[in-house]
Amino acid sequence: MDTTHRPNGSPTVVLVHGAFADGSSWKGVIERLQAKGVKVTAPAVPLRGLAIDSAYVASVLEQTPGPVVAVGHSYGGAVITNAANRAKNVVGLVFVSAFAPEVGERLGEVEGPSRDSVLMSALVTRQYPGADGGEPAVEFVIDPVRFHDAFAADLPIKETAVMAATQRPAAESSFSQPTTAAAWKDLPSWAVVATGDRAAGADVVRSMAQRAGAKITEVEGSHVIMISRPDVVAGVILEAVASVGAVAAVG
Repeated sequence: MDTTHRPNGSPTVVLVHGAFADGSSWKGVIERLQAKGVKVTAPAVPLRGLAIDSAYVASVLEQTPGPVVAVGHSYGGAVITNAANRAKNVVGLVFVSAFAPEVGERLGEVEGPSRDSVLMSALVTRQYPGADGGEPAVEFVIDPVRFHDAFAADLPIKETAVMAATQRPAAESSFSQPTTAAAWKDLPSWAVVATGDRAAGADVVRSMAQRAGAKITEVEGSHVIMISRPDVVAGVILEAVASVGAVAAVG
């Protein structure tokens, strides 16, 4: 990676949540990063389509002072893949049970061949008002009855019941719009692969991480590994921060 125009200073970690979730899913990771003195923020992603979400997150990244390590969970990995090249201050990527698509790939199609994912069969379709009173658009939620098994099988059922009740729907266009940029081609990357991931699918996540040339950490756990194993996820992020910070120091 060319470090000639890299921003100086200690990196800020921007945590990008995925579909059916919000920034609070990073709570345990945030606590551990803050305990180490790392600057961190977890913006709310609109979940209204890959193009809109990527543009929004790119603006957040651009407006974050100094260098940034962008971290994406699940669909958030696709968002940072599309957004990071637009923000010249992003110096590293971390994919947590996350998609790292290639240009032209659509997440709905990528999920189809997965042997590990059961997510598509667990989705419920709803409609929401289109922009400016236009035609209704389609969004997805996870069937609450299937939520624990498909999304967070290593968490207590009482906890996943609350997560299911408060989940944020994702627009169908989040899964059908094509990727237009692949930031992992230009940035150093790390990945956490949860071996019991039944949402994104451990096979899909692992394959994408390998293709991206990411440094991979495999750990037993469900799709929401940042909730069930925040110590592991925070450790990988800290490794990324230290690595890109060292490069910046000598760059």
